[in-house]
Amino acid sequence: MAMAIPIPSRQLFINGEWREPVLKKRIPIVNPTTEEIVGDIPAATAEDVELAVDAARQALSRNKGKDWSSASGAFRAKYLRAIAAKITERKSELANLETIDCGKPLEEAVWDIDDVAGCFEYYADLAEGLDAKQKAPVSLPLENFKSYVLKEPIGVVGLITPWNYPLLMATWKVAPALAAGCAAILKPSELASVTCLELAEVCREVGLPPGVLNIVTGLGPEAGAPLVSHPHVDKIAFTGSNATGSRIMAAAAPMVKPVSLELGGKSPIIVFEDVDLDKAVEWTIFGCFWTNGQICSATSRLLVHESIAAEFLERMVKWIKNIKISDPLEEGCRLGPVVSRGQYEKVLKFISNAKSEGATILCGGARPEHLKKGFFVEPTVITDIATSMQIWREEVFGPVLCVKAFSTEDEAIELANDTRYGLGAAVISKDLERCDRVSKAFQAGIVWINCSQPCFSQAPWGGKKHSGFGRELGEWGLDNYLSVKQVTQYVSDEPWGWYKSPSKL
Repeated sequence: MAMAIPIPSRQLFINGEWREPVLKKRIPIVNPTTEEIVGDIPAATAEDVELAVDAARQALSRNKGKDWSSASGAFRAKYLRAIAAKITERKSELANLETIDCGKPLEEAVWDIDDVAGCFEYYADLAEGLDAKQKAPVSLPLENFKSYVLKEPIGVVGLITPWNYPLLMATWKVAPALAAGCAAILKPSELASVTCLELAEVCREVGLPPGVLNIVTGLGPEAGAPLVSHPHVDKIAFTGSNATGSRIMAAAAPMVKPVSLELGGKSPIIVFEDVDLDKAVEWTIFGCFWTNGQICSATSRLLVHESIAAEFLERMVKWIKNIKISDPLEEGCRLGPVVSRGQYEKVLKFISNAKSEGATILCGGARPEHLKKGFFVEPTVITDIATSMQIWREEVFGPVLCVKAFSTEDEAIELANDTRYGLGAAVISKDLERCDRVSKAFQAGIVWINCSQPCFSQAPWGGKKHSGFGRELGEWGLDNYLSVKQVTQYVSDEPWGWYKSPSKL
């Protein structure tokens, strides 16, 4: 069992230094495993956001941009690599803090921190690659013109991130924004901001130029809203709920401010009759119960072929009973508590609503009996589902899987796409041609074949329909923070000759 470590007391990080919030407010940190208050974070308001936006604007214009925005990508890459190295150096401490703050199993948190370092390294490589891509020629049909393209940072960006992967989701935005040459204000979720404040300390230690990354923690309405509506913030990138995403889009509209949104999901996983049962079961439960079920891309709707449904569910319940639910700092823990009392109550309400609508709780559905404290919910499987039920239509964001059987491939696809969301989708079958057909038919931004949830910095991430728009990660993640400028030159010595020249008498 790992020991919980004390949580550092931090301030807001603005212009390269720690600053107390103007109104001096703080928010308690609750450990979801013990339900105890283990520290507090600073609560920013509009006054602090104002300072952070000013700092970011100055960082971009300092020395005519030569200190950051118009410096070479290779120059910025050095800082990204230094951040990656420091994070790796502090890995065990950061993972421990992540687990105390949000409740995910320690082994998952360690994996997150490895991914954080990997993502900074990846965008360091892309920042270096940006230099060679500048002035990319555009081929034109006329010989008297030549044209090329510049890619320039969008400017000051506001990054608003969720609590399920606190440091990793922040990194998915911070790393490409900095690689592109933007200056950023990061507003993490108030439910899990601890590791993002440690990222501030890392930036301070590596000497990141002041104002390039500012970190303001606080509540959405108090700190997030003024960031979104600030006239000097050039773009907002948001990961979180649909309701908040929609409000952000509306607040950005009067200023015609671009947004990219990665919102919820109710992703399907289709299991055909030709699968290896145990392998398919393990991917199915990983797809819904990893990160304590709190994943935007969770494959939380299982569609299983009717000929194997009974056997599959029986096998699955055995696997689920074997999941170690414990204090997430305990070795081998595979399911910890959900993040907060609010989430805990919300998840249990979804389950009781499903029951009252006539669904069957096949397993789970309550708190584990052996744990008297903490926001724990057993991994839950719900059957006898009608497609009109809330549990089929709405995102739970907890360890709850609903199940329907299907008879034909067409029916499976129709059920899979029967959702307003479109983030992820998975198909499990030994018939790869079928997997290919189903992949094309899925209305989703991410498809997994014979697996669920793996995610790589190199591959694009994002959804369609109500799951949002824009892509993170890969080259697409960098493009998110770049503005394209066309430069066209007239190269002929001949006059243009459109107008009659005044007589030369």
